[in-house]
Amino acid sequence: MTRWLLLLPAFALTGCALHSSLPEMGSVPAFTLTDQDGRTFSSAALQGKVWVADFIFTNCTGPCPRLTAQMRHLQNILLHRGGASDRVRLVSITVDPGHDTPQALQEYARRFRADTRRWSFLTGSAAGIRQLTVDTFHVNTAADPLEHSTRFVLVDGRGRIRGYYESTDATVLERLADDIGSLSKEVF
Repeated sequence: MTRWLLLLPAFALTGCALHSSLPEMGSVPAFTLTDQDGRTFSSAALQGKVWVADFIFTNCTGPCPRLTAQMRHLQNILLHRGGASDRVRLVSITVDPGHDTPQALQEYARRFRADTRRWSFLTGSAAGIRQLTVDTFHVNTAADPLEHSTRFVLVDGRGRIRGYYESTDATVLERLADDIGSLSKEVF
């Protein structure tokens, strides 16, 4: 009996490591888009993975290049931290699907030195993109699709939105990487 009482705190701590304290802020429905290589990209490829989404367009002269540079910096932080990098993905979704063809996204990815094995650039129909940006992620309004948020969105392996992170905040990438690490320990 005494032996079991001694082990109880260890079991309690183990259980805590399997669940993050991050809030659940909505769910991402199944979606199908097209990646930078012209291949069909299904959200099923993200199941069981922690992922970070952002929303850009390739001919943006405003915040998109800074947002993408921050995402590249996050890519580098995650590579240096190692560990669960095989369970983490980065996803950049264009808000200008009429202009951003797979070829345009591929050039953009190359310009920012994206590791496209772990970082996908996605396009699709205007209606599909609008549904994701307006109804799912709440980073855009239907009135002007090119005006979009500069936030990163953290999604867990079950497709639940777990956080929004302002990319212009100097401290955000380390905090985001820490939260990714916490979610990577969860069992999906």
